[in-house]
Formats: sequence, structure tokens, C-alpha cells
Amino acid sequence: MKEKKSNEVVKYILENYDVKTADDVAEALKDMFKDTIQGMMNAEFDTSMGYEKSDNVIEKTNYRNGTSKKNIKSKFGEFEIEVPRDRKSDFDPIIVPKNKRNISGIEDKIIGLYGRGLSTREISEEIEDIYGIEVSHTMVSNITDTIMPVITEWQNRPLQRVYPIVFIDAVHFNVKEDNRIIKKAAYIILGVNNEGFKEVLGIWIGENESAKFWLGTFNDLKNRSVEDILIMCSDGLTGIKEAISAAYPNTMQQRCMVHLIRNSVKFVSYKHLKEFCIDLKTIYQSVTEKQAKDNLDKVKTKWKDRYPTSLKVWEDNWDAICTLFNYSKELRHIMYTTNAIESLNRPYRKYTKTKGVFPNDDGLLKSLYLATMNVSKKWTQRYKGWDVIYNELNILYSGRI
Repeated sequence: MKEKKSNEVVKYILENYDVKTADDVAEALKDMFKDTIQGMMNAEFDTSMGYEKSDNVIEKTNYRNGTSKKNIKSKFGEFEIEVPRDRKSDFDPIIVPKNKRNISGIEDKIIGLYGRGLSTREISEEIEDIYGIEVSHTMVSNITDTIMPVITEWQNRPLQRVYPIVFIDAVHFNVKEDNRIIKKAAYIILGVNNEGFKEVLGIWIGENESAKFWLGTFNDLKNRSVEDILIMCSDGLTGIKEAISAAYPNTMQQRCMVHLIRNSVKFVSYKHLKEFCIDLKTIYQSVTEKQAKDNLDKVKTKWKDRYPTSLKVWEDNWDAICTLFNYSKELRHIMYTTNAIESLNRPYRKYTKTKGVFPNDDGLLKSLYLATMNVSKKWTQRYKGWDVIYNELNILYSGRI
């Protein structure tokens, strides 16, 4: 039924407006937006009065008293509406409050609902439930499109010259492209700035990981003033090692211990799993690199007959693991895992779960950006003990921060 109404809206535009260009469509939508606001206000007024204009009510405690014109500013431009009046001046509209002429907040409300994971259909239904007025899916989509320039500005904003710690990860989504549904990755870069606060540096939509792709991403960071990164934490993303070496040759790459553990236990029997994980802990919780290497040899000797290949991932990536033992316990706690960015991925999935397939890359980017804004509002505290950690980094990387 909703789809039918949406098609009727398109049909209405084509029949009632001389649409030849995209600007003509924008003007038609502006006109329809004006009608929607007017309809919402009229519905509010009827509720306030307790009866509709066409109702034949004998006993009235208040009477209608015509309308007054009011110029309104919105993200669709300026337009004029007629505000209903009553003799007692009791009517206090919510949709366009008294003494307010800028109603961009309505668009912000729709954008906020979109950012919380509601689909355009659900937003339309939400507005209809509140005001009894239908906002078409097309209008919701066009309103949310108004944030694209904001996203572009955010993606290109200048960043700090140096980031002590940066986390990288990828989340996969279904996106329509050329009438096909393909799996695309959203690559997220999360930084810890000099003050110890988390900050999403950017979101990039792509298909395949490669050294070329990551190099382009890092060059983007360089163009936004990021001259140096001290420690970069990631899983074994394809091409990441080569790209880091090319873009930031002095950066220390740290492999995520949690991902290494997952890869190690992939083929370990459940009855041995707990014991095996306890043994792995002796490796990454060692005090020194030598102790860690000795413990790796002990664990390998113990399990080589049952699981001969389970520790190969630790041996193959030892150059990206051993760096962990150069730092204090407090700093290790931050960098030994990419949990910081995985905790960001959870809200991404939560806010996008209602959208099984995104219409295009921009649709995905809009959702992820709005989810990022919602999540980052909660990042009001810096990492515990950051002063001590920052001083440690200042000594280890003298002259770089």
C-alpha cells in the first residue's frame, strides 16, 4: 500500500509540475514539503480545537479566527504558510512554534530517525503516526540527501599532525550496483588523538582490499595533514603491511591478538579449547619478547601432535606481534586488540540492520556517518591513565609528538 502511495506521489509530480531537470524536481519537492508542513499544522489546530472545520459542533468553547501568513525558512528554501488562529489565542503549534521561522529541525528530526536505523518507509510511518500526514519515501530520501555536503566536509576536514594510535577495520554490507547486489566493505579508521580521546578519521567504501587501496586511503590522511602515526593496530588486512611501509615508513604495525587467537583456535576441538586459550595467554601476556618466544615454543611443543598448524599464524606474524613487548602494561591494554574499533562496528550493524540492501554507496555512507555521530557523542572520557601513556610515547618516540 505504501509503495502504491509512493508511486502516486511520483505520478502527481509528473502530472502537476513541468519537470525537465533535477532543479525542477527539487522545486516540486519544496512545494510538496510546504503542503506537508501546512497539513501538519492544520491537523495540530484541529486537535487543539477539539473539532474539525467541517464538524457541526453546537457547543463550542473556542472559535476559529481565520489565518495569518508566516514566512518559513527550511533546508528546502523559503516558503509561506498560513497559521490558523483561534479567538482565545490558545493554539501553540509544535510543528512551527510561535516566534520561530526556521524549521530546519524538522529535516533534522527525519535525519535523526534515519541515523537511528529507521528505513525511509518507517520514517514515513513515524511521521504519519504523529501528525496523520504522509511524507513520501522520496521526500525522506531527498531530505537525508541534504547531509551529503556535510559528510563530504567531514571526510575532508583537517586532522591532527600526529596520531599516537590508530585502529583499522572493515565492515561488510550489501549494496546495489548496476542492478546487482554486491558485497562491499566500509573501511573505518579510528584514531586516538593527543588528548587521549577516540575520533573516527574517515569512512571509505570499497570492494576489495589491496595495497593500492590502502595506500590511497593513507594518502588521503596525508592530504588532511596527518604527517605521522606512531602505532597502527589492525587485523591481517590484505595489502595493509605494504601500504603502511610506503605511506608511513616509521609507523609500528601491531597485529590484533584477538584475531590471532581466533585464527589459532579455528580447528581446535571444543574439549581442548579452554586449555589451549590459557596456553596462548602465556604468549601475549609475557613481560618480554624473549619470554614470549620461549612460551610460544613451549605451547607449540605441547600441541604439535594434535594441532600442528594452529600456531603457524603466530610464527608467520611474529614481526608484527613482538612489538607489543616494547610497551608498558597500560599501553598494551589499549593496543593489543582492535576492540576499540570493533565496539564501533556493533552500533554500525545495529543502526543498519533494518536496511538489508543499500541502494548505493551514498546510502551506505549516510547511514554510517549518522551512526558515527550518534556513537561519538558518548566519547566524553579519554583513555584511563592517558597522561602516563602519553609520556611513555613521548620517550619512546622522541621528537615525533
